[in-house]
Amino acid sequence: MTPTTLDDWIDLDARHRPELLGYCYRMLGSAVDADEAVQETMLRAWRGRAGFTGAASPRVWLFRIATNVCLDQLRRRPRREHPVDVTAAGDASSPLGVGEPARWVGPAPDRWLLSPGPDPAETVVRRESVRLAFVAALHTLSAPQRATLILRDVLKFSADETAGLLGITVAAANGLLRRARGRLAERPAPAAGLTDSQRALLARFVEAFERYDVPALTSLLHEDATLAMPPYGLWLAGRAEISRWFRREDSPCRASRLVPIEANGSPAFAIYHEDGGLRAFAVLVVEVAGDRVAALEAHLEPRLFGLFGLPAELAVAQSPCGSEALTAATTWS
Repeated sequence: MTPTTLDDWIDLDARHRPELLGYCYRMLGSAVDADEAVQETMLRAWRGRAGFTGAASPRVWLFRIATNVCLDQLRRRPRREHPVDVTAAGDASSPLGVGEPARWVGPAPDRWLLSPGPDPAETVVRRESVRLAFVAALHTLSAPQRATLILRDVLKFSADETAGLLGITVAAANGLLRRARGRLAERPAPAAGLTDSQRALLARFVEAFERYDVPALTSLLHEDATLAMPPYGLWLAGRAEISRWFRREDSPCRASRLVPIEANGSPAFAIYHEDGGLRAFAVLVVEVAGDRVAALEAHLEPRLFGLFGLPAELAVAQSPCGSEALTAATTWS
């Protein structure tokens, strides 16, 4: 049935937008780009609605359009990467340099990426498929390989549907899938959820960060922890170098407040810093390994806050911190 009325389109959008956002994010590596791609997808669908015959489902129809939108974007833009994968570690005394927002993989809200399911094992695998490191690994694949892998292994489209979406034969689609799986075969096994002790570690991390107690904060890091700060390429390796960075006199993180959010299936926080009020500053994604923090990735892009449903300025004088701050982060478990 062709969606024709406004109510039809509102319903179509509500049913398919979250999944489309997750697909476009994995394809493009940017929540901002994914949001724009889905807007363009729905616009093209509306304009081309007369050509929808019902031979395929509305879901397949929309994903065919979204695939073409993403492939069009990828032809015009460089592949997104992870700073720690492609550049050498910097020095804490170095300037941030020039931002390159179109180069680096960025975070996205879990509500785009993780749909609840009855199988806990499948939930673990899906969460691992949206970690920032895995999304960066996806971007080492060619665009057709990436699309095929996501459509088949994440979104569970059939081989026939995937081939139709990409405008290729089933044999060609299966070949792309084999090559994509082979390229990613060396990825580590999916990690288990956070333990109670790791949740307590995150509570201490938040408390130390909001007090700006650098010794306490850095004591929670692994000796070889990393700190990256996209859209800048500068990243730091090691607890000592990260401590030097936080001790800089011009650090904007002093007097910050952290609000827990759900990003990429990982512990994450929205950082508001003091600038004549508590203003949006960065989305911080935290990787925990064992009993310490292994990696910090602070995405210094305030425009991300709107995509996470957050205001540009924090209205309250103080955000919840410590163990209270972690109660909202339900998908971390």
